[in-house]
Amino acid sequence: MAINIKDLKKLREETGAGIADCKEALSILNNDVGKAKEWLKQKGLDKAAKKSDREVKAGLIETYSHGGRVGVIVEVLCETDFVVKTEDFKNLAHELSLQIASMNPSSLEELLSQEYIRDNSQTVEQLIKSVIGKLGENIQVGKFARIKLGE
Repeated sequence: MAINIKDLKKLREETGAGIADCKEALSILNNDVGKAKEWLKQKGLDKAAKKSDREVKAGLIETYSHGGRVGVIVEVLCETDFVVKTEDFKNLAHELSLQIASMNPSSLEELLSQEYIRDNSQTVEQLIKSVIGKLGENIQVGKFARIKLGE
């Protein structure tokens, strides 16, 4: 079956997956973009599971202040400095700081199990795994802290 180029472009823009993966998904699923997105999501989760034992020795510290009344600092770790410099990794770190600011998790386990504030159809852990699938490296949340004025 021929791949519809418009569908390929749309799938790539919506998922950020590689062209080869998008072509494979559309080919297997008869150009059904919705099913292809789910297939790519599952493929990313499978990739993340395979990378979970790899050592994380690079990363960044993200800070966020919400109106000067709530402050967050979060350590996000990955395998290489190359990934640290990507927009996807930087965006993930920022999204995690926003999650912590708004939901005030008391532990890493609680943070990972929370519904993601921008998309309640997935957890924070699933968000991280989707970025792992996209970037191809193990990513973990190290430490985090949240401070609220007056507490």
